[in-house]
Amino acid sequence: MIWREKRVLLVILALLLAANTAFFFTYRVRYKNRIDSLDQRLAESEGKLNEARAERLAAERRYASYRKVERDVQFIYDQKWATQSERLTAVIAEIKKLAVASDLVPRSYTFTNEEAKVVETARSGRRPPSLDATEVGISYGVEGTYEQVRRLINLLELSDQFVIIDAIALSSQSGETLQVNLHVKTLFRGDRPAGEVPASKRL
Repeated sequence: MIWREKRVLLVILALLLAANTAFFFTYRVRYKNRIDSLDQRLAESEGKLNEARAERLAAERRYASYRKVERDVQFIYDQKWATQSERLTAVIAEIKKLAVASDLVPRSYTFTNEEAKVVETARSGRRPPSLDATEVGISYGVEGTYEQVRRLINLLELSDQFVIIDAIALSSQSGETLQVNLHVKTLFRGDRPAGEVPASKRL
């Protein structure tokens, strides 16, 4: 028989086949484990990448918010908190315009000018610091109906200019006519550049 004559060769081939089969299954198991490990590392890397992207977007939003706040502060500093020479004319024009809009035009205006101060509370025994700001007050009297007075007060409160109603006195003259004495005020920053230390604070 041929297989008897080739018995040694067949045994060798059988051993090689068994070895190859064992190696194949062993390599397949190891390869699968390696693939699973790589898949897990890939998933972890993608998770970290998504977290990094989320943190970057959050940082970009925080930076954009910071830039907006910075622009708003600069706008307030330049426009709403400008110096007296830069904004006084606009404030006076605004008050006169609102008086005309409410049909309550006063005969005259009285102006006061003084250094703005921080109000000292009862808890603090320290001397209030200087604001390096000027407070300008405008007083005037008008006569009109309740609706006109209410419209004037509402317009002052909604004004784009930094105007504060400091005091208001009402009295009835005759019938529905009211006599109103108003005192409004606004603040102006000093002419010293931002960040400059006052002479009194220098060592």
